[in-house]
Amino acid sequence: MADQSTLQYTAEHEWVEVVGEVATVGITAYAADKLGDVVFVDLPAVGATVASGSIVGEIESTKSVGELFAPLDGTVEEINDSVVDSPELVNSDPFGEGWLMKVRFSELPPLLSFEQYSELVAE
Repeated sequence: MADQSTLQYTAEHEWVEVVGEVATVGITAYAADKLGDVVFVDLPAVGATVASGSIVGEIESTKSVGELFAPLDGTVEEINDSVVDSPELVNSDPFGEGWLMKVRFSELPPLLSFEQYSELVAE
């Protein structure tokens, strides 16, 4: 499980873990909780080019359908087939086994720190 305090975040409730030039992307526990029980995940194809802020997939729950946004520009290196086969991983382990995709990027856009994201979702 990723250490949430060392991750970066988007206002769209995604987390980003950067290792070298590859970013692992998932949705936060806050987003998973708001969605409810996830029953379907649609992810971009490996090799697809994604642009920061563009819709690259969707996450469907028993309550609603949410869009998945690319947090950065790059190329999809890997998708988490386990989440496609077992969408409930997004709920049970959003910062671990429930990661969504890995994107190779050349430039990292401004993202939120753990503290900034915590303030964003404070209720």
